[in-house]
Amino acid sequence: MTGANIYERHLDQCQANYTPLSPLSFIERTAQVYPDYPSVVYGVRRYSWAETYTRCRRLASALDRRGIGRGDTVSIIAANIPELYEAHFGIPMAGAVLNAINTRLDAPIIAFILNHAESKVLLVDPEFSAIVQDALEQVDHDILVIDIEDPSFDSGEKLGSLTYDALLAEGDPEFAWSLPADEWDAITLNYTSGTTGNPKGVVYHHRGAALNAQSDLLDWGMPRHSVYLWTLPMFHCNGWCFPWAMAANAGVSVCLRAVRDEPIYAAFRDEKVTHFCGAPIVLNMLANAPDNLKDFDHEIKVMTAGAPPPAAVVKKMEDMGIEVTHVYGLTETYGPSVVCAWKDEWNSKEGEERAALKVRQGVRYSALSGLMVADPDTLEPVPADGETLGEIFMQGNVVMKGYLKNSDATDKAFRGGWFASGDLGVMHADGYVALKDRSKDIIISGGENISSVEVEDILYKHPAVMEAAVVARPDDKWGETPCAFVELKPDGQATEAEIIAFCRDNMAHFKVPKTVVFGPLPKTSTGKIQKFKLRDQAKALG
Repeated sequence: MTGANIYERHLDQCQANYTPLSPLSFIERTAQVYPDYPSVVYGVRRYSWAETYTRCRRLASALDRRGIGRGDTVSIIAANIPELYEAHFGIPMAGAVLNAINTRLDAPIIAFILNHAESKVLLVDPEFSAIVQDALEQVDHDILVIDIEDPSFDSGEKLGSLTYDALLAEGDPEFAWSLPADEWDAITLNYTSGTTGNPKGVVYHHRGAALNAQSDLLDWGMPRHSVYLWTLPMFHCNGWCFPWAMAANAGVSVCLRAVRDEPIYAAFRDEKVTHFCGAPIVLNMLANAPDNLKDFDHEIKVMTAGAPPPAAVVKKMEDMGIEVTHVYGLTETYGPSVVCAWKDEWNSKEGEERAALKVRQGVRYSALSGLMVADPDTLEPVPADGETLGEIFMQGNVVMKGYLKNSDATDKAFRGGWFASGDLGVMHADGYVALKDRSKDIIISGGENISSVEVEDILYKHPAVMEAAVVARPDDKWGETPCAFVELKPDGQATEAEIIAFCRDNMAHFKVPKTVVFGPLPKTSTGKIQKFKLRDQAKALG
């Protein structure tokens, strides 16, 4: 080759030295190496890795025989049950794209997703049959509906022409599936929350799914054969890529239909759970559960994300023996892509000082190539002073392909070679990012920026407060003032004046809420507090 350097001469990519990256390879290897090890647990149902792999191959084969293949969308709406776990492998093994639907959505939004995704098949958990039936009446094309049967859930109606088990029976247990020809092929489709307008369809590729799953293991330090409890919905960013991570780990996935304190603590005790994930609201629920439930006697680790967890909640979790790792990410980055990597020199820190370090979002995941806090207009990085606000930008293999059939939104998200998160944060001198707010959640009062997260962190330290959220309330004089929505503990008592006085004692006075509203807080299915609803309530206060 004229002009080529020595490393470009007869050193070409070929089948012998190149295989597309895909998380599907993880289950194949684990089923071969650890066939008799436990894979999935759900009540009395217990599967080995050989059994789970066979079920996934049957699913792939059955879909293939029905003409489902590359570029086809297969949707599923289900709780955290084995069928949803299997869908993460069986559907892409057929070459199709998995679309796991949020179980808390209403019928019109589910119908929008099925139409927008052009879904060919829909797998339905009986718990959600009523809402799905309403949605199907608004779908503009034919869909093959498959009913999942769950003996532990005795209500719900059948909507389809056959059951999931019947579909598996059609499949070949030795189905000769293959990895994608191109690792850039779509593997899953996840829809954003759609709090304003219709949700956007975020497309993941095989390469990103494989790399983020491996980063889950590496950056959390998960030992092989860990026992993972499914408190995080598998529909949420594909369970932060943990369905695939647990296959690589050859570990155990303990499925859980309902996220409540009693079954979670029972799983800790009976299944010897070692790891689980959840939003800060889940941690708060567990920290405030009755003491008689907390009878586990082994080390447990939790990965939490979403809004920065209040330092007080982190301290409560660690005081009872659950080590907290804080991560940050978005649907557009395969879930977690930034982690608060712990350093040995911090082990001597105690109490609130230790918790304050834990709640920082941290540094980039191993699979993320770039992370910066920058001016959203110029993309110039802000000073690493822990104070200057900027937008968080990301770059790398675990950033989405783009938004399905939405070129304008895709182009807006990608700027100057970076993904614009829409989140605001600061960069500390040690290179750790700290999230301050969504850009829309910053409160501007009298020209001063107030981070709702900082105010919430103080509110959570009040002994009577169970949950808290702070949003802007319109104000004729100040433009906006902080309005706190507070849910008290069952045995907690506090007045508006007492909450305001507590805040005045613990923060700059201009940040103190001028209004406190008591009552339950609206949440998404993943436990995130729905601030858009609270903003509407704050505006309605006049």
